[in-house]
Amino acid sequence: MRAAIVHYWLLGMRGGEAVVESLCRLLPSADIFTLFYDPSRVSDIIRSRRVTASYLNPLRRRHRALLPWMPSALENFDLRGYDLVISSESGPAKGVLTPSAARHICYCHTPMRYLWELYPAYLNDWVRGPFKRALVRAAAHRLRLWDFASAARVDRFLANSENVRRRIWKTYRRASDVVHPPVPVETFFHRPAGDYFLSVAELVEYKQLDYAVRLFARTGRKLRIVGDGPLYRTLKRQAGPSVEFCGRVSPDELRQLYARSRALVVPGEEDFGIAMVESLASGKPIIGLARGGVLEIAPPGAGRFSVLYDNASEADLENGLERFEACEADFIPHRLQARAERFSERRFHEKMQSAIASPEDSRVDSSFCPQP
Repeated sequence: MRAAIVHYWLLGMRGGEAVVESLCRLLPSADIFTLFYDPSRVSDIIRSRRVTASYLNPLRRRHRALLPWMPSALENFDLRGYDLVISSESGPAKGVLTPSAARHICYCHTPMRYLWELYPAYLNDWVRGPFKRALVRAAAHRLRLWDFASAARVDRFLANSENVRRRIWKTYRRASDVVHPPVPVETFFHRPAGDYFLSVAELVEYKQLDYAVRLFARTGRKLRIVGDGPLYRTLKRQAGPSVEFCGRVSPDELRQLYARSRALVVPGEEDFGIAMVESLASGKPIIGLARGGVLEIAPPGAGRFSVLYDNASEADLENGLERFEACEADFIPHRLQARAERFSERRFHEKMQSAIASPEDSRVDSSFCPQP
């Protein structure tokens, strides 16, 4: 079986790229197709494959501004001769044109949030200036039509979480099965906690790091932030001396940061949240907003994996931190690590192999609707 992996872009190593890495290990002869590719910023296993980048690749430094041209670039990939196509999708990747005899499985991290769920906030709060807003309105409408239509090109949807499973149904009216993303949980380790909390996230609006930065700056609690992105300068201006921006770090450095932290702070709603699994695998609990993937990974109540709060505000996060500090000694590292085991790469491969081998595909089914 000749296989192709289609990923939106390969310009760094985050959760989506970790899935591509794992798919490469599962399908050792698969080729990779991507909109934008920078070999210097990906892992050895991805570089070792035959990677085909789109005609937009010379403009990769401005890749976020090229969304209106991405459908055309995806449809220009030549996938003749492939029996299996796996698209890794959070916007866009599933829009490729596949041969009629090929099977197309979409592993969906989330439907494009800036076009769907987050579009009102993106248009009204994050886009500056009336002229730019007018351009966004026109482009977003056309892209939503294309995104919905391209869902019909997929034979089977796999969601990375129950949260995304519901979102796929809401957006595309397509059924999907949950396959949690792979995390190399066995490579993480626990060490006695230092004096800092940790946050691991791209510095973009929907991660909602702003109120967390303000709170830690005001209270003097120490916070280390791993990641970079367009909001770096804005967040840096809000931060005090107790907030440290680490940028992108090596995998070994990240494991050390997890191991010595007191807890992982997750101030935004995550589709799934690989960083949360990595934190649990390090024996460290979660302090987070009670929405999205954290409710699957580290549910509150029995087992004591997390401290969750209801609203994305400084007051609620401060209350969560105070509750954590009152019960910090009650978190048991080996119990947290045992929880992380259910998200291992071995389990991911088992479920992906089952999905590939299964002849059944997730067609539109009007009787299906995930429970809220």
